[in-house]
Amino acid sequence: MKKTAIILGASGLTGSHLLQKLIEDVRYETIKLFSRSKIEGLPKEVVQFTGNILKLNDFKTDFTGDEVYCCIGTTTKKTPDKSLYKQIDYGIPVHAAQLSKENNIATFLVISALGADKNSKVFYNKTKGEMEAAVLKQSIANTFILRPSLIGGERNESRFLEKMALVIFKIIQPLFIGKLKAYKIINAESIAKAMIHLANNSSYKEAIIPSNEIKRIANKN
Repeated sequence: MKKTAIILGASGLTGSHLLQKLIEDVRYETIKLFSRSKIEGLPKEVVQFTGNILKLNDFKTDFTGDEVYCCIGTTTKKTPDKSLYKQIDYGIPVHAAQLSKENNIATFLVISALGADKNSKVFYNKTKGEMEAAVLKQSIANTFILRPSLIGGERNESRFLEKMALVIFKIIQPLFIGKLKAYKIINAESIAKAMIHLANNSSYKEAIIPSNEIKRIANKN
């Protein structure tokens, strides 16, 4: 029986890779997108629901499927207001997990970040850590939290500081050995591959997947 996947953040760097791979994957019959605006030029198996995703409960009736892929994320440049930032990076994934639990969706995957820690004094890390804790609290049977390092890939939007960081990271990559391997740049496509592999293989028991493990899983495809 073919499956239905839900994607939040399909227009982003990782989400767009994920969407394309799910479209090409014969195991999926329907892909539901929940977003602020419509993505043009998609095939008929992609069903789009647009509106204010800060109020995901408004979509509760349509928020049904087999798997939820949450690729939501913003930046301090795009969202300097910390309250709104938290509504996006914390609120959307947590509400999605709550709806998944209520609608009996057994598989939930969300992208967090390396360094996520609910006790951190760094706002970004603390927000991601609190999100992780709230998602895990839903006790969804197959929950996977992916913690990538700096994500590489071509973005539609300009992120100058991020591009500079990627350039620097690429130069110093050879120095990342031992435990530092976890901090190597990871491509968005690898994250997408790993998410799909995790969703379709019941052998994985770890809920939190660090960046180097994401790469290893992606290479299985």
